[in-house]
This record gives sequence, C-alpha cells and structure tokens, in this order.
Amino acid sequence: MSSIVTEQGIVHYEAIGRGQPVIFLHGWLGSWAYWIDTMNALASHCRSYALDFWGFGESDRKRASFTVPDFIALVVQFMDRLGIASAALVGHSMGGTVALGVALGHPDRVTRVAVVGSPIVGTSLNFFLKMAGRPFWAFLAYAFPAVVKAGTYLVSPTITRNWRTWYRMWERDLSRTTLRSFFQSIGSLHRTDLRPLLPQLRPSALGIYGARDNIVNPSQAFLLAQQAPRARIVWMPEAGHFPMLDEPERFWQVLAEFLLSSDSE
Repeated sequence: MSSIVTEQGIVHYEAIGRGQPVIFLHGWLGSWAYWIDTMNALASHCRSYALDFWGFGESDRKRASFTVPDFIALVVQFMDRLGIASAALVGHSMGGTVALGVALGHPDRVTRVAVVGSPIVGTSLNFFLKMAGRPFWAFLAYAFPAVVKAGTYLVSPTITRNWRTWYRMWERDLSRTTLRSFFQSIGSLHRTDLRPLLPQLRPSALGIYGARDNIVNPSQAFLLAQQAPRARIVWMPEAGHFPMLDEPERFWQVLAEFLLSSDSE
C-alpha cells in the first residue's frame, strides 16, 4: 500500500507494471480495486497507477469538500508529487468525468484519455443516483444501511453480470465513505455539464460504453463522439455500467490498443 501527502490530505494509491504511465480513476462509491485486473493485464506494457479519491477507499476523509473540481485538482497534485510530467488517464463513471476535466484544464499533462460509462452531462445519471446527491436522501441512506444494502443486493444482477464480485466490492467501499463524501461527490457530478468544453479537448479520446448500462444513460457516448474532435466510441453490447467486469478480456484488448497505438496527441 502506497500513499502521498498533499496539501489537502493523504491519498492512497497502488502501482503495477512498467512502461508508459497510465492513471486509473474509479467511480462513485468505488476505489482503486476496480482496476486491479486491468492493471495486471497491462503490466508488461504500462506503469499503471490507481488512486483513491479523497473520501473514498483508503484516502483522507477529513476534508470539507468532495466535488468533481476537487478530484480534478487531486489528479494534478498526484502527478506533481510523483513526478509524472504527462500520462494517459482512464476513468470509470465519475472517474471518467474527472479524467476529461483534467484533460480539458491541463491538456499538456494528458497524452490521451479513456472514459468508461461516464456521464458527459450529469442529468444522465439514473433517478436513484440523482437523489443520492441530496443531503436528506443521503442521510436516510446512512440512517438505514441495512435497507440500502438489501435493496442493492436485489438489483445487483441488473447492474453487472459479475454481480456477486461487484456487490462485495460495493459493500466494502460503501463502508469507507462518509455522509459528506457520499452526497457531495454525486451531487457535484449531477451538476456537471462538459458539453460546452468538449470541442476544446486536445488529446485523443476513447469512450467505452455498455449498451445495457442502467446507471448512466449510454447515449452519453453520442455526446462524446459528436463534441470531442478526436474521440471514438466502442460499444460493448453485453455489458452494463461495468464493462471491465462484464466483458473483461475484450475490455482489456480495446483499452490496450488505444493506449499503445502510435496515434498520440
């Protein structure tokens, strides 16, 4: 287990492999562990880093703010502390929105960017995630954790084919969040709209979307393709919100081809 100290708290991360740097960013209520199999699959070609956002996993939870702009700043600080001049970014869900934010705000630091089931517009989140961004509903979720866990367990098979593995990770990661990080992060994501900025995206971009995603509307893929000048989309027809769990081998192949292709910036 590795960590760095930033001006705003400790950040936990893991690193695997050797080669060109790639930074993996997790989604809401997630952690770096969602990327472990992907990092191992790329280990002979890439030096992969996966971090926990503030308020999630093993990173600092004592901050007062847990928003998408905070996480964008965190990625830049992380790169500065580790001496990473530039890197490819790969983000799932909220992590992909953060990755695009870094690429838009700091284009010289990002060689290319891949997003996985990520919202371009926060209103594409499903109804329950929108409600989770409101303090009252977040408080209820924390007040009745058994109800939330039971309900999530019942709907897990509709979220991912590998639902047992996903539920174990979700339950563990939920236990490591705070009420503030729970609702502030998803509330900030709900308010995000990258459409006006996407035409300015300089690095090459890849969007990987599961056709069966019921967490983020998969139509977000069309917005990325239409607005970003150097974006392409890969559809995974049998995948939901977690293509790296639903179709792992194809996911690794698609991602590796993008990261290792000669078409850079």
